[in-house]
Amino acid sequence: MTQKSCIFAGAKTFKRIKMKQLLLILTLLSLAASPLRAQGNGDHHRLTNLPHLYIETFSGADVTSKTTEVPARLWMVDEQDDVTYYDSINIRGRGNSTWKLQKKPYRIKFASKQRFLGADRANAKKWTLLANHGDKSLMRNALASYIGDLCGQPFTPGAMFVDLTLNGQYRGNYQASDQIDVRKRRVNIAEQDYPLTAGSDITGGYIVEADGFADFQDGKTGWRTAIKRVPMAIHYPSDDEISTSQLNYIRSFVNTFESRLLNSGFESAQSYHHMVDTLSLVSWYLASELTANPDYVWSMYFYKERGDDRLHFGPMWDYDIAFDNDSRLSNNQMQRRQLMADIGFVNNGLELCVRRMWQDEWFQRLVFDHYKTLYEDGLEQKLISRIDSLATLLEASQRLNYERWNIRQRTLREVVIFSTYDEYVDDLRAFIHVRVPALLSAFAQRHPDHPDPEDYITMEPDVRTRDNYLYTIANAGTGTVVDTDAGGLVVANHRDADSHSQQWLIRTLSNGYHHITNRLSGLVLTDPTQGASTATTNLSTQLCVAQPDSADRAQQWHLVLQAGGRVNLTNRQTDHTANLTGGRSDDGTTILSYTNDVRNASSNNRLWTLTVVDSIANDSQGIAQTPDLDYALAYDPIAGRLHFGADDLALLQFSAQVYDAAGRPQLRFRAQDGASVAHLPRGLYIVAWQWQGRRHTAKFMVGQ
Repeated sequence: MTQKSCIFAGAKTFKRIKMKQLLLILTLLSLAASPLRAQGNGDHHRLTNLPHLYIETFSGADVTSKTTEVPARLWMVDEQDDVTYYDSINIRGRGNSTWKLQKKPYRIKFASKQRFLGADRANAKKWTLLANHGDKSLMRNALASYIGDLCGQPFTPGAMFVDLTLNGQYRGNYQASDQIDVRKRRVNIAEQDYPLTAGSDITGGYIVEADGFADFQDGKTGWRTAIKRVPMAIHYPSDDEISTSQLNYIRSFVNTFESRLLNSGFESAQSYHHMVDTLSLVSWYLASELTANPDYVWSMYFYKERGDDRLHFGPMWDYDIAFDNDSRLSNNQMQRRQLMADIGFVNNGLELCVRRMWQDEWFQRLVFDHYKTLYEDGLEQKLISRIDSLATLLEASQRLNYERWNIRQRTLREVVIFSTYDEYVDDLRAFIHVRVPALLSAFAQRHPDHPDPEDYITMEPDVRTRDNYLYTIANAGTGTVVDTDAGGLVVANHRDADSHSQQWLIRTLSNGYHHITNRLSGLVLTDPTQGASTATTNLSTQLCVAQPDSADRAQQWHLVLQAGGRVNLTNRQTDHTANLTGGRSDDGTTILSYTNDVRNASSNNRLWTLTVVDSIANDSQGIAQTPDLDYALAYDPIAGRLHFGADDLALLQFSAQVYDAAGRPQLRFRAQDGASVAHLPRGLYIVAWQWQGRRHTAKFMVGQ
């Protein structure tokens, strides 16, 4: 039958179809073009609170290639236990160093465009499944996207955490995320004509990567810049669509930018200023420094819009070795405080381009002013809250993930290996506590007017001590406690319940630091180190006590929370930490102002525990031991109220936070006060809090 007779026969057949039959056929055609939805069943169900992806290759073979796509089908079980079935997808591997790991990352491609991450994300065929195997917290990529949003990046990759089963085998916790391409809600720039016509405008759009691997062929899909020979790979247009004229255009444009940056005066008409989008430049750079991404120029994306003579920096990508998670930098004890512009990995001269920008007063002011605004807007607390939110969201899934994968085994370049998930999350929090104020200081030093960063620093303390209570400060290794000798020097002695010189009043100052006052003498713990010092300047000065002066930075201490509720005592003036000499348990062992570096989290010499022993309301007749605290969390669904109960509510010195089922923070409240949740939309919620170094969570329903 010819094509013409086929169409004619179809037309005759159509005449005999009744309206009900037509509606049925249209319905079936619609279902065939869309994913099918059904309720979860025994074969496809969630194992945790997260959505679950079930992928089965048609052949039953595993995915073993980054280039060969394997046909498969996919079932997605969402948070409401509804199942969406996709009868035709393709899956392949992805990544460079991460592809070599046991837990593999993947790229999936649907037969038609899907809003896979929700209505507010892209409508696209291609999506990634990040394994995050080298990041034991599982959240670094998601946290980096949040930082990009805060800094002002126009697009940051999405993050939907899922559990993945591939060919019947549970593979672990994964992060479903975007593929970098030209699309609304991704890199939203003009698409090039294909094929080109005589009237095509080839000034945009383009996506280019400064690619340290240089895995392209010169003259085809990439090139090396004219001056520094930086390898550039073109991601859009794709290598099977890009024309010679397009390649020549974008190559000339980027080479011109490089020449202006390196060879022209900053104030001249030929300055590079006129060729950059200011907001994307500063937001990309600040996000790179906040995350301490050592690969910030090794793999760096930028793009150009049609009719726009500026380069736009971003999008951000690949942060599993960021946030102090790369052992190649582990010998540099200052890495949490140093700029990646100084110590990040090189890309054949691209790092020199960034350092050239740092010679420019315009860039110096831009970076400091933008960061100061972020800092004063509560940057640290926002990041800590996001970490807490992600930890709550991932709690059940990470347990399952680490039943499948060894949490104590180094898989990529982890700096420190812990035995529990909470310790990895605590380490990430500790990084943020150090990094956020350190960048303010670093940027201030490079500002042409050298503003004093202390004028802006207000810190959210790791540890909130109880007002009017006295503590002993005991070494984590020896159990000996901080004491003073007859000369006012600070030493460690065995605990003596009757010794008031071993008891300290720890008060939180308005800037978030602490004053630590000795009960016996009324003098304040002080770091007497003289002269210029840095975190790693090891002068080994013995700590002492001095007359109280709340404005004296040498008397201000940051109680840095580490795993198990232990703390470092870090001095504001010197940036040193209190260290028990040699870890000795002898009475009179000196306590020194010592190196502050990555070993803070693991060295018992630098770790201390705080124990309440008395209240200053008590007189000297005896020590009032704090009894074990019994408390409970209660929820009244009728009144819509959460509240804690205890014999003495004043002892509940912690806060709780409420998250929705997707892990988004909804409200925070003091345990003493309780909170109304009646205003929250109907649904499942999680309340989380920390007590005695452990994280606790509970679920409750609103609107039932």
